[in-house]
Amino acid sequence: MAKQFWRPSNMLYPVPAVMISCADKNGRANVMTAAWAGTICSDPVMLSVSIRKERFSHHIIKETGEFVVNLTTEKLVKVTDYVGVKSGKDIDKFDLPGDLKITKSPSQIIKAPGIAESPVNLECKVKDIIELGSHDMFIAEVVNTVVDDKYLDEKGKFDLSKAGLITYSHGEYYALGKYLGKFGYSVKKRNTNTNNSKNNKTVSKKPTKTNKNKK
Repeated sequence: MAKQFWRPSNMLYPVPAVMISCADKNGRANVMTAAWAGTICSDPVMLSVSIRKERFSHHIIKETGEFVVNLTTEKLVKVTDYVGVKSGKDIDKFDLPGDLKITKSPSQIIKAPGIAESPVNLECKVKDIIELGSHDMFIAEVVNTVVDDKYLDEKGKFDLSKAGLITYSHGEYYALGKYLGKFGYSVKKRNTNTNNSKNNKTVSKKPTKTNKNKK
C-alpha cells in the first residue's frame, strides 16, 4: 500500500448533517441542510455554519441574524436529505407530506423556529459573516439550548446516544457507530487489586452472578 497525492478536497469527514431553520421578517419559515457546521468556541458558546450565497436561507439569515441548528437522527434522515435538495423558494418545508413531515417548535430567545422532531435545537444569533468564496461562514453565538426530555435518564442526565444521530461522509449519510470510550479514557488509571496503604482498602472486581438453579 502507498499514499497517493490528490488535489485539494473537502475530505474532512465525517461531519454532522444538521437542519438549519430560520424565518424571514414576515414570519415565513424555511429549513435547509448543512454539513459545513461545527463548534468554534466554548465560552461564549459559539458555532459556525457555511452557506452558499444562492441558497434561499442565506439572505434570510443575513437579514434577521438568527437561525436554529437542529440535530438529525436516523428517523429524520430522509427529510434531512429532502430539505437539502429542494428550495424553499418553491415549497413550504414545514408542510411536507408523510414521512417527510417536520413540525415547527417555538424558540425561547429568538424568532426563528426549531424543529420539534429534533433531539436538540440550538438557538443562534449571528455575530459575524465571513465571505470565503463559494460559501459565506456565519459565526454565531448559541443563546439557548433546547433538548427533548425523553432522552433524560432517571437522574436527569441527558443521554444523546439514544437519539440515533446521523453523520455525513463524502456525499453519504451514516448512523453513528459503536461506543469506543469517553474523553480522557486513555490516561485514566485502571483499578487494580492492590492494597491502598492510605485507607487499607482493596479494590476488586464485582463477583459474577451465577444461576444456582441452572442444571
